[in-house]
Amino acid sequence: MRTPVTAVPPLREVIARHGLAASKALGQNFLLDEQLLDRIAAVPGDLEGADVLEIGPGPGGLTRALLRAGANVTAIERDRRCLPALAELSDAFPGQLTVIEGDALELPLAQVMPGPCHIVSNLPYNVGTALFIGWLGGKTWPPQWLSLTLMFQREVAERIVADTNADAYGRLAILSQWRCHARLAMKVHRSAFTPPPKVMSAIVHLTPAPMPEGVAPARLEALTAAAFGQRRKMLRQSLKGLAGALAALEAEAIDASRRAETLSVVDFVRVARAIEAG
Repeated sequence: MRTPVTAVPPLREVIARHGLAASKALGQNFLLDEQLLDRIAAVPGDLEGADVLEIGPGPGGLTRALLRAGANVTAIERDRRCLPALAELSDAFPGQLTVIEGDALELPLAQVMPGPCHIVSNLPYNVGTALFIGWLGGKTWPPQWLSLTLMFQREVAERIVADTNADAYGRLAILSQWRCHARLAMKVHRSAFTPPPKVMSAIVHLTPAPMPEGVAPARLEALTAAAFGQRRKMLRQSLKGLAGALAALEAEAIDASRRAETLSVVDFVRVARAIEAG
């Protein structure tokens, strides 16, 4: 049985009682709008009884929304100041919340979660992209995670979902989309946070898709790194240092005078497969 909303005090009261000023060093910005938090928790779909991993819960705003949705939440928090507030949530939602003190960058997903899970997080800005790329880059596919619902700076979110030829299209779009469905779920105004960050934010939602055969993640990562490392140059220039890349372009009938942003995700997969085939 779900705990009613009235069973936990307002988030502002919790923050004030525990003296939880947001830490700039930890990339913290707190969301206090309960309705907005409930909307974010609803993005992955029905979470009743589902296992959810949350990174950087802070005082527990999104955490309580996930708990209200019926999820079993494992939260990783490195800021000890927030642990008492999270302990109160654990008491209010018996058996639903496990809090791990630590750095998410140093805790492999398989070590933290025993089975399939959804990952839902307002990621700290200073580690968000690194965590995201790590979740995308596993050799085993489909991955352990069932979906990713993540808040980023809007600029980063737009790069994740960008289409070919868009200004935001680049390496992050390809690594996100070559074996995932990615969409921009909602935009979040900076005024929704305490303190307001200097940038706007957005929620992206990703689910695993079938993985193309004959392509190693490391090969695609190397190809996109070379291609977009000098994105204004023709491919014949940006890829000349990557063994087998120019021959792969020729084998796939892709004009080497094109620039990286004109190649689709499918094109990059084709070239990576051709390099892999030798």
